[in-house]
Amino acid sequence: MLRFMARDEKLELLHRIPIFVSCNPKQLERLGALTDEVHVPDGKVLMRQGETADALMIVVSGTVRIERDGKLLATLSRGDFFGEMGLLDEAPRNASAIASGPASVLVVGHREFHTVMSEFPGFAAEVLRALAGRIRNLEPNAPN
Repeated sequence: MLRFMARDEKLELLHRIPIFVSCNPKQLERLGALTDEVHVPDGKVLMRQGETADALMIVVSGTVRIERDGKLLATLSRGDFFGEMGLLDEAPRNASAIASGPASVLVVGHREFHTVMSEFPGFAAEVLRALAGRIRNLEPNAPN
């Protein structure tokens, strides 16, 4: 039996994503309204290395393997996310994501993300600020 998540649960998962943590309730509500929950079977490829990036996904239930060149990089579970850079640049994916057993994911598509950015100009500024912070943390010795 498939279980669909409650609206508040969806918004809570979205709000945990570092690039959305500073969003105000209206922005988060709108993003949640444009976010789909998808149930997938074991072995379903959610993202394929080398293909154009077009979505962020958040694991709701089950687990998802992240692989690069056939090697396991990580195993993700509830609340973990992947593909966030695809919301911004639509560049080729640098890894694949595959369901390990039945899973459910939230999908924030590139177009839907940009809809929220155009409706809420402050949303774009918050996302860029969060991404800048993440980049800074990747390069702690880089000059500011």
